[in-house]
Amino acid sequence: MSSLLLFTFVIGYFLLLLGVAWRTSRHSNNDSFFIGNRNSNWMLVAFGMIGTSLSGVTFVSVPGTVGDFAGDVHKGFGYFPVVIGNFIGYLVIGFVLLPLYYRLNLTSIYNYLDKRFGRTAYKTGALFFILSRTVGATARLYLVINVLHFFILKDLGVPFVFSVFVILLMILLYTFEGGVKTIVYTDTLQTTFMLLGMGVCIVYILRHLDLSFGSALQAMDEKSFTAIFNTDVKSKGYFLKQIVGGIFIMIAMTGLDQEMMQKNISVRNLGDSQKNVMVFSVILVLVNFLFLLLGGLLYLFVLHKGAVYEGHRLMLDGRNVIGDDLFPTLALHAMPKAVSILFIIGLISALFPSADGALTALTSSFCIDILGLREKTGLSEQQKKRTRMTVHISFTVLFLFCIMVFKWINNKSIIYVILELAGYTYGPLLGLFAFGILSRRTLRDNGVVTVVCLLAPLCCWFISKYSAQWFGGFQIGIELLLINGVLTFLGLLLISKRAVVTN
Repeated sequence: MSSLLLFTFVIGYFLLLLGVAWRTSRHSNNDSFFIGNRNSNWMLVAFGMIGTSLSGVTFVSVPGTVGDFAGDVHKGFGYFPVVIGNFIGYLVIGFVLLPLYYRLNLTSIYNYLDKRFGRTAYKTGALFFILSRTVGATARLYLVINVLHFFILKDLGVPFVFSVFVILLMILLYTFEGGVKTIVYTDTLQTTFMLLGMGVCIVYILRHLDLSFGSALQAMDEKSFTAIFNTDVKSKGYFLKQIVGGIFIMIAMTGLDQEMMQKNISVRNLGDSQKNVMVFSVILVLVNFLFLLLGGLLYLFVLHKGAVYEGHRLMLDGRNVIGDDLFPTLALHAMPKAVSILFIIGLISALFPSADGALTALTSSFCIDILGLREKTGLSEQQKKRTRMTVHISFTVLFLFCIMVFKWINNKSIIYVILELAGYTYGPLLGLFAFGILSRRTLRDNGVVTVVCLLAPLCCWFISKYSAQWFGGFQIGIELLLINGVLTFLGLLLISKRAVVTN
C-alpha cells in the first residue's frame, strides 16, 4: 500500500486532534492544564484511560508475544496472569489510594509525601516519577514511531530522527494549551479508534481463515498458543510471579503515577472517581484478552500465509516477523487496504495517549513538585504559563533524546523492557508510599531518604543479575518491583524514628 496515502491519513488524524484541542482549550488556564478544573466526566475518563494504559505497546507488542518463545515453549497467553494482577491492583487504587488523594485535596499526588515526611521525601518521590514516566513513555513512543518510520516514513526518504521530531511536534501542538482538559477528550477519541482497529483485524482474520471464535481457540491450542499458566517456579514467567508482579506494577505505575492519577483526581468527587477505576479495570481485562486473542489469530494467519518457524525465528519471505514486527507486517502487507488504514489509525491512536498524557503529567509534576509554581504567589498567571510552556517544550526535547537511545538499543519485544525498567524506577515510590500509609513512624527531612531510594534499585540490580546463580536457577521476573519496594521500605524503617504523640 502507498506510504504517501498512509501518511495522508496520519496527517488527517492529527488535524482532527488539533481541532478537538482547539475546541477544548478555549478559556483554559493553569488549573485546566494541571487537573482539568476538577470537572472531568468520570465516564469519559474511564474510557479514555484505556488508550493511555494500553498504548502502542499493547497494540503491537502484546499480540506479538503469543507465538514468541520463553525458553523452548511459546509464551502463549502467559501475559494474562499479569492482567489478573492488574485488576487486583486497581481495587487497591480505588479503595486505598483514591480516598487518600481526595481527602488531602491533592493536585500532585506527591504532595502526600510532603505532608507525611517533609520536602526531601516529596522531591525524591517526584523525581522518581519523572524518571519513571520519562523512561516508560519514551519506550512506548519508540515502539510505535519505529513502526511508522519503517513502514511509512522511511519509504518517503525521511530520516528516523526527523520522524521522531515531527511526531513529537504534533503531540506538543495539541497539548500545549489545554493539558488535562484537552486530553480527557482526545484520549476518548483515540481509544475508540484503537479498539476499532483491533476489532476489525480480529473479524477480518476470522473470516479469512473461515473460523468461529471457538474453532479459532481450538486451532490456537493445537499450536500451543493458548497456555496461560506457566507452572515452572524457577522461570521468570511463573504465573504466581506474574500475578503478584501485576498487582504491584498496577499500584505503582497507575496509583503512584501522576499521569494516571491526575486524570482520576480531575473527576468531580471520590465516588465518581472510584466508578471510573472499577469500570475501567473490568474493561481493561476484557481488552487485554482480546489483544492476546488477536495475537493468536495473527500467528495462525501468518502460518497460513506460508511462514515457517526456524528455531526461535518465524520466517516469512526471508524476514523474521516474530514479536513486535508481526502485527505491522501483516496489517500493512498481507491485508486489504481498508484494514491497513484502520491499523495505522489504531496505531497512532495508541501512540498519542501514551505520549500526550506523559508530557502533560511530567510538565505538571516538574512545575508543581520541583519548581513549586503554584506556591509562588509573586508570579502572575501569565508568568506561570510561560514557565509551564518552557518546561513542556524541554520535556519534548528530552523525549527526542530518549527515543534515540531506545533506537540504539533496538530490543525486539519492548513490553518486557518496560516492565523490567518499571521494577527499578517505581520501586522507591512504592516503598515511600507504603511506608507512609502502613506505618506511623516519621523520617528526618534530609538527604538520607534519597540515598535509601537510590540504594534499593542498585541492590535489586545485583539480586536480579545473580539470582539464578545464588538461588539454584531461580530467576527474578516482574516481582522485581515488589522486591525493590520492600528494600526501600526496610531502608526507610532503619532511618526512621517514632512519631511524637501530642495530646
